Amino acid sequence: MSGPSKGKNRLVVILGPTASGKTALSLEIASIWPAEIISADSRQIYRAMDVGTAKVTPAQRAQAPHHLLDLIEPDQVFSVSDFVGLARPLAQDIQERGLLPLVVGGTGLYIKGLTEGILDAPSADEDLRRRLHLQETTEGAGTLHRLLADIDPQSAASIHPNNTVRIVRALEVYYLGGQTMSEMQQSHGFSERPFEVLKIGVLPPKQEHEQMIARRTRQMFEQGMIEEVAALLEKGYCPESSALKTLGYRETVLHLRGELSLEETIELVRLRTRQYAKRQMTWFRKEKEIIWVDSCREFVKIRASIENFMHI
Repeated sequence: MSGPSKGKNRLVVILGPTASGKTALSLEIASIWPAEIISADSRQIYRAMDVGTAKVTPAQRAQAPHHLLDLIEPDQVFSVSDFVGLARPLAQDIQERGLLPLVVGGTGLYIKGLTEGILDAPSADEDLRRRLHLQETTEGAGTLHRLLADIDPQSAASIHPNNTVRIVRALEVYYLGGQTMSEMQQSHGFSERPFEVLKIGVLPPKQEHEQMIARRTRQMFEQGMIEEVAALLEKGYCPESSALKTLGYRETVLHLRGELSLEETIELVRLRTRQYAKRQMTWFRKEKEIIWVDSCREFVKIRASIENFMHI
């Protein structure tokens, strides 16, 4: 199969909640179309965090080139504008080489920023960020989320209380720009569309998806999750860093501290993964142009959609 036509900025996006089968579908597509995969996962950007983020394996990477993995250390900050700044020229380069840019992931804000543009928001202020992080540390967990809820209830409702990076960014935008993040998003409208985009969403039936989440969670611990987190702590990474406070990692830290048994840890990660998947779907359901499939079982439909899109 040939790639996209020269001169037409096209990309295919495979999105959906966690543990829905996006990786398997992307590799199936890449086995038919000459494609390179751009990861749109806000946790797979971290180095040394492979098991807990379900990062593609070396064998999977050998099936198709993968980009935007292992970009930063777990204590570094990476924003949606950083992602777009890397992903946009990368997608254009892939297409100019006659290949299909295939964006794969579940981070809705990354995908939205890439396909519709990003806000012209104030630049990062490291001093302000340090002060906000210090406030969270000294006044207790949840302080910044409560503050954001007072300032910008709409943004606070869409950000998990443990996602300190996004909370700090929303507060930073307000303090530096005098306008809330939700007000900026509403006025912006995400109207910039640098690509023609086909979005395919993967969502298995509810019971099947819950089983997939449970299976992945248990496999994660069988494949070395505890050892991975212990190694990160031994390297000096703080348990309060944004990376180690993400799903799976914060619960494993509690296990290593003796606060949870292994089974309690696995069950808590499974439960919170289900909750996270629901939040992802709340985001994705706002987008009307997504073509939803339940899995690779619908590959005939998927293939027809891509072929039609490539020849429009």
